[in-house]
Amino acid sequence: MENKYYEMNIAGCIRRLPRIRITDSMEIASFVLLGDAELVVKASAELVKRVPEVDYLITAEAKGIPLVQEMARILDMKRYFVARKSVKPYMIDPFVTEVYSITTQKKQILCLDREESNMIRGKRILIVDDVISTGESLKAMESLVEKAGGIIAGKAAILAEGDAAKRKDIIYLESFPVFPVTASR
Repeated sequence: MENKYYEMNIAGCIRRLPRIRITDSMEIASFVLLGDAELVVKASAELVKRVPEVDYLITAEAKGIPLVQEMARILDMKRYFVARKSVKPYMIDPFVTEVYSITTQKKQILCLDREESNMIRGKRILIVDDVISTGESLKAMESLVEKAGGIIAGKAAILAEGDAAKRKDIIYLESFPVFPVTASR
C-alpha cells in the first residue's frame, strides 16, 4: 500500500501530512504540532494578529499547549489555562465536562481546578486548539469556561478540518479536507 500525503503551507511552513484512515469511510491528514517548534512560533505570530483582545487563553491537554504558551508569550500574558484530560490529585473541587474526540475516537473528560475557574470568572477567554474538526473539543472547553463564569471572547486554531472551515465563529489560519474512502473489492 502506498503512503498518501497532503501537502500544505501553514504560516509559511510547508508541511507534508500523512493521510491516516480513522474510520472505514474516512481519512484525515494527520497534523501533529507537538515538537514542531518552527510551526508553533510562526502560527502563533499569525494567530495573535487575528484574535480579539482577551484576558486569558485556554486549550485542552495536550496538543494545544505549545501554541498557547507561545501566544501567551507574544501577548505578554503571565498566565494561560490547560483543561486537563483527567482529574489530578492536586485539583480541589474541579469542574468536569465530557468530550468525544475524532482523533482518539472515544469519550474523554476535560476539567479545571476550582482555583483556575475562579481566575477565569468574569474574564474574556480565547479558546485555542491546534485543529478544529467536529467542534466537540470546543464545545467542552466552552462548557468549562461558562461553568467558571468566563466570557468566551473567541475560538481560534491553526487549522479547520472539513466542515469546520465553513463555521463563522472560529478564527483559523488554514483549512484542509477530510478524505472519503471508497470500499475496495
